[in-house]
Amino acid sequence: MSTFVLLHGAWHGGWAWQRVAPLLREAGHEVHTPTLTGVSDRAHLLSPSVGLGTHVEDVVALLEAYDAHDVVLAGHSYAGQVVTGVADRVPERLARRVYLDAFVGEHGEAAIDLLPGKVAGHYRESVAGPGFGWLIPVRSLQVLGVTEQSDLDWLMARLTPHPWLTYTEPLRLTGAADGVAATFVECTDWMRVFQAHAERAAARGWPVHTIATGHEAMVTAPKELADLLLTR
Repeated sequence: MSTFVLLHGAWHGGWAWQRVAPLLREAGHEVHTPTLTGVSDRAHLLSPSVGLGTHVEDVVALLEAYDAHDVVLAGHSYAGQVVTGVADRVPERLARRVYLDAFVGEHGEAAIDLLPGKVAGHYRESVAGPGFGWLIPVRSLQVLGVTEQSDLDWLMARLTPHPWLTYTEPLRLTGAADGVAATFVECTDWMRVFQAHAERAAARGWPVHTIATGHEAMVTAPKELADLLLTR
């Protein structure tokens, strides 16, 4: 039995994995789907000081509280940065890292600088305007490749603004994460913002898989995603 810790991306919460977690549990595994500080059911903790380091600490604290080992740590989108930060802090607790259409960052890199220039520009404009200089307002899910109205309704009712510091705070790494096996899963039926990260993963020799769905694979392709997560 493995322990899966599934990390949501920007604007989401642990609820985003509701269609995937039962499939992993049915296969006999323990599953945690924490909500990171400042969003969703933890939005009451939102402040301008919530950054990448806060979210890394969230996950490290969870692993230590449960004394979890042999962990498959999966991160969607922004949470790729969190996966890398956690793997650098507690590599001995992890069996594998999984980057689901996610940032594959290196030491000194911030998430905002890992986005394509046009997309990063949209983020900066929205933060400077409706984000009051410290929040990332929720983005259009149609842009992210969600097409079913029922999925759009389910997601949009739950998304909350995301703290900007998590995108501007760079990774500070020692290199310890390099000893933890890693896999990349790219979602291909959208504008493929994370294609460059799939290529970076391949250049590192990581297995790279694809799912023919939009960016929100845990919602739109849960069975295919669960099968990949269960693949060693």
